[in-house]
Amino acid sequence: MNIFISLSSVCNQVQPQLVNFQGGQGLRMDPFFHRKDKVVVIMGGTGTGKSRLAIDLATRFFPAEVVNSDKMQVYKGLDITTNKVTEEECRGVPHHLLSIADSDSNFTATDFCHEANVAIDSIVERDRLPIIAGGSNSYIEALVNDDAEFRLRYECCFLWVDVSLPVLDSFVSERVDRMVKAGLVDEVRQLFDFSSDYTRGNRRAIGVPELDQFLRTEATADERTRKRLLEDAISRIKVNNCVLARRQLQKILRLYRIWEWNMHRLDATEVFKETGEEAEEAWGKLLARSRRIVGDFLHEEKPLPASAKTAARMPAPSNAVAMVAATL
Repeated sequence: MNIFISLSSVCNQVQPQLVNFQGGQGLRMDPFFHRKDKVVVIMGGTGTGKSRLAIDLATRFFPAEVVNSDKMQVYKGLDITTNKVTEEECRGVPHHLLSIADSDSNFTATDFCHEANVAIDSIVERDRLPIIAGGSNSYIEALVNDDAEFRLRYECCFLWVDVSLPVLDSFVSERVDRMVKAGLVDEVRQLFDFSSDYTRGNRRAIGVPELDQFLRTEATADERTRKRLLEDAISRIKVNNCVLARRQLQKILRLYRIWEWNMHRLDATEVFKETGEEAEEAWGKLLARSRRIVGDFLHEEKPLPASAKTAARMPAPSNAVAMVAATL
């Protein structure tokens, strides 16, 4: 069954032509003779501002397009539950790999690598900077470390948006409340059926399995029971998002230590601790540093050797790094 569907117009998403590299016939030899093109990858835990950073870089500094690497946002539907960027939030920046797979399909890391390569090729051909942004580090690892076509053609700069875990926990909890007010429960209700399989497609998204008991009993339960079940479900959604953030951080640290990626840690804790003008000022500083890092990367003639990168760019431990082992 073909799992791919046409994209909607939201975010000016681009649907690339699917290609088939059978027998290796599609492997390009030109990377052996030309300098690699460059790609920026933005990583971080859920809720740390990865999408905002990608869009701000694209709109303020570099002609760029965003390639989504969130494994739940590749599926059609559940826009609130999976926290997809809205058309307004995109601010005209084209986004790729959003809502491209049927909701009950199984979009694998191999599928992601294929589609990401097609999207990135199209972006580079139009002299724009590809920015990969999303929280699914397994997708990024598969593309950057295991995909031969990508490794031959591209060089990466990694921006790691880090937020102290206690601060991030508070923000994630508040964000879930906002999502519920925006219609998360109604959105999941439309998807629900009594034979739901929570191992495939976007039904695996945090926010869907947690509401199962509430949705199964809401038609027959009394008001008090319904209220209790809903509160319990929302509480589990918050907890599971916090657990996800810790797993994502653990994976980022593992990838850095194993592969010594060209990774730059951006501490966004102050952005989330402050409010109003102070928060915007903190974000402006983070954005300015990101711009300098990406600018240096794009104009760098030769990549630093691994030993120099380790000495120059090893991130200092944050509260999140120090706490992750104790909280997993």
